[in-house]
Amino acid sequence: MKGWTRALELDESRSASAGSVAALSDAVRRGADLRIATEFKHNEHIDPSSDNPEVVIEVAEFGETYLLQDSWTAGFMTLRQPISLPHGFGRPSMSFFLYNQDGMQARGNPLLNGPPPVGERGPSPLEDVSEMPKMHKLEDWDQTTNAPSSNFIYDFDVYRYWVRDDWREVLAHGQDGEVQSGSVEALGDAFSSGAEVKVGIRGLCDDLAEDPANAMGHEVFIQVGSCYYYTERKLFIGSTHPLVRVRPAIPLTYVSNGWDFGWVMARTDGHVALQMADPYTLQFRKSQGRHAVRWFIR
Repeated sequence: MKGWTRALELDESRSASAGSVAALSDAVRRGADLRIATEFKHNEHIDPSSDNPEVVIEVAEFGETYLLQDSWTAGFMTLRQPISLPHGFGRPSMSFFLYNQDGMQARGNPLLNGPPPVGERGPSPLEDVSEMPKMHKLEDWDQTTNAPSSNFIYDFDVYRYWVRDDWREVLAHGQDGEVQSGSVEALGDAFSSGAEVKVGIRGLCDDLAEDPANAMGHEVFIQVGSCYYYTERKLFIGSTHPLVRVRPAIPLTYVSNGWDFGWVMARTDGHVALQMADPYTLQFRKSQGRHAVRWFIR
């Protein structure tokens, strides 16, 4: 566990038993990576019909993090396929689990195995989870479509929020590209020497809000895969890992017609291009805008 520290731990009632939400949000604000550990019994969470009470420990990577109103944190699993423990995989789909800092959870589940079903969008009847007394369904959405989602709480025995807080901010600029701190040259020098790159993009999900002009303030953090540096123009460009966008809110939740997923390309002049998939149709849409961005290296 060298390099990883526990920023926050919650007990089964989701009360803080170690660390603090402030320590977690401070780390996320600095670009820290996030992994969350939970514990549960196999016959309580995986297969209620089983007589196996074995404790299972899960530690999951949350490759994308959000900071809302500069204080509330949440993380997304961005690469997960559903697992059918302990045998293999579930239905081919993406399993975009979302965990808030208070232990509230959610999942968006775009299906990938066949023509997208066209069902009615909106609130759905809550799934009957009475055989799992630790599962508390809050909302189910779009259950007959290609993009079912739900918001819920599962009373895990423990929640541990681990952070790797070793990213260093080397550039911050406004949506017009005006440098606020650091320099493009420092970013270019670090990247050309093999450093990893991460971005924090402000207002990335504004267009998903019911009133985009007054969307809740937020910053989305995601690692950059491929980078390009125009050495004469001093223009740095980064293409991110896949990410999920949801309507900004506290707590962060899924809601019908309020989310998508895809890839982002950011430039140090403030230009940001998006190629996002509509989870209901799996059709891609391109868009662009201007955003303030912070750039981190490791």
